[in-house]
Amino acid sequence: MAEPCEVWFYHLERTGLDQALPELLEKTLAKGWRALVRSPDRNRIEHLDGWLWSWRDDSFLAHGVEGEPHAELQPIFLTTGANTPNGAQALFLLDGAEPGPLEAFARCIFLFDGRDESATAEARARWKAVKAGGHPVSYWRQTERGAWERQA
Repeated sequence: MAEPCEVWFYHLERTGLDQALPELLEKTLAKGWRALVRSPDRNRIEHLDGWLWSWRDDSFLAHGVEGEPHAELQPIFLTTGANTPNGAQALFLLDGAEPGPLEAFARCIFLFDGRDESATAEARARWKAVKAGGHPVSYWRQTERGAWERQA
């Protein structure tokens, strides 16, 4: 039997999504994994499509977006949909995106804005649901220096 998908919650307080997501995607790719980034917000996907090409002067993150050809070849795939055309091992959920079935993934990462009360409440509810579903869960928060530290 396959290992259950690990579910990690990243509480964004000191760093915004535009900084945190590319760094986490780089770590994912360094593991030899592919990533799927899902948001229900089409504007977020369009923003990330441009941002990941230019987020740092000395680096970019190659990726594809739903509707473009060769989705199956992309190391990172950005979507509003539920499909996983690139066979990703890591699922990144933004803006309250629904996770759907997690069996195909090794890890699911919920990123939420800790300054937004409704996003924090939603993350707590999702924590309870995935834990009740038998998934190992972890909670990550930034230290004052900006490093991610596992809290639970």
